[in-house]
Amino acid sequence: MALITAILGFIIGGAVFFVWGLMRRRTETVDLEAARAQAEEISKELTREAQTRSELIVKEAEVKAKDILVGARADAEREVRDRRRELQSAEAKLESREEVFEKRLEAFERREADLNRRDQSIRNREKNLTEKETQHQAMLDEKLAEQQRLVDEARTRLEAVAGLTREEAKRTLMDEMIGQARTEAAKHIRVVEEEAREEADRRAKRIVSIAIERLAGEFVAERTVSVIALPTDEMKGRIIGREGRNIRAIEAATGVDIIIDDTPESVVISCHNPIRREIARVALERLISDGRIHPGRIEEVVRKAEQEVEESIREAGQRAIIEVGVHGIHPELVKLLGMLKYRYSYAQNVLMHSIEAAFICGAMAAELGLNEKQARRAALLHDIGKALTHEVEGSHALIGGELARKYGESAKIVNAIAAHHEEVKAETILAPLVDAADALSGARPGARREVLESYVKRLEDLETIAKSFKGVEKCFAVQAGREMRVIVEPNQVTDEDTVMLARDVARKIETDMTYPGQIRVTVIRETRATELAK
Repeated sequence: MALITAILGFIIGGAVFFVWGLMRRRTETVDLEAARAQAEEISKELTREAQTRSELIVKEAEVKAKDILVGARADAEREVRDRRRELQSAEAKLESREEVFEKRLEAFERREADLNRRDQSIRNREKNLTEKETQHQAMLDEKLAEQQRLVDEARTRLEAVAGLTREEAKRTLMDEMIGQARTEAAKHIRVVEEEAREEADRRAKRIVSIAIERLAGEFVAERTVSVIALPTDEMKGRIIGREGRNIRAIEAATGVDIIIDDTPESVVISCHNPIRREIARVALERLISDGRIHPGRIEEVVRKAEQEVEESIREAGQRAIIEVGVHGIHPELVKLLGMLKYRYSYAQNVLMHSIEAAFICGAMAAELGLNEKQARRAALLHDIGKALTHEVEGSHALIGGELARKYGESAKIVNAIAAHHEEVKAETILAPLVDAADALSGARPGARREVLESYVKRLEDLETIAKSFKGVEKCFAVQAGREMRVIVEPNQVTDEDTVMLARDVARKIETDMTYPGQIRVTVIRETRATELAK
């Protein structure tokens, strides 16, 4: 009702304001009094109309309010009915659950009663068992005491009969069992080692090939390049020439690769063939010093460099022959011998290694009463095949034997060269002498980049480790520390024990030392029987 009253007031106020405005306008054209009377009549009419409209609005509002009230009552009654049904179903469920819980409670009570009865029965049994166990334990203690007394009497009699105490007999038995176990282990180790040797050889070859693949790059880079110093960086442009014609002419004439990069005042000559690399080095140095670099001049200088290097090779081979003191060697062999000046094996110059092996082989031959010059000759030529291993397929020993046979060397010399790596059978005593001289020259301290002090210290450490084992009489580190020969007392170490001793020495070396490659441990046991014939 307050809302309707407010609406009516607003309508009446608006009508009055409108009439007042209309009357104000009319004052300009009509008489003020007439306008006022007319306004009063209009306002009365408007008031009556407003009252009529407000009564209609009130009636409509009352009708709508009654409809809303009726709908709300119907909704409330419907919701009450729904809630009542839900409560009834919930009560039914609760009643059924109560029945189930009562049944379960009764079952639990029955089970509890059964458990109480069983518990009482178990307690009674435990009591009876405890009493029986106490009786049995007493009887068992008496029997054990009696048995211990009998065992002590028997042990006393056995010790008296055997003349050994219990500890001594136990120690003797343990020593015997350990000895048998070591013997069986040594036999088993021999079988396993024989089975593993074939597999080890195959795997070793694979490992070596992998190592070569990984490590050969640095060695090749070091041994297949020569660096030429330049007076100025301007010389690089002159070596290259217009459109690269000079550098192409040098590479075509010498068969090498010329590398010109950002390194200041230097160029690099790269080639696997050391002779061609030397020719290119001599020719390039002469061109740089002369300053005249063009294709015609390059060919001329390369020819002269080839002659100089070839003469240098012959001189090197001739000097080696004179130094060793042999004669009558074919000129082609002299040339091949001189080519070894440019070959290296494990950083050891092959020509110097051959000269050194010749002197060692000659000294050993003299001690054995053999032909010293023949031994020197064979050792000097034993690596001659290395001069052609990059041109001919095969090992350098077999290639060297074929070269020696081709150029008129004797059958003994040929066999000694071909057999110095045991690739063919040795036919004379000269072959093992050459093999030994080759090994001594390559394995001596300082020959292949090993410091003398560390070498001697390693040999001493090896011998000290071997001497620390029981039964070792003497030990020697041979083959530049690559092999240990251990001599044992035959009355302290059996044949089966030698296998275990070699294994123990090798394991101790692996644990206590750091060394390159492998070290072979050889245990030597010698039994001598001497008798006099009277």
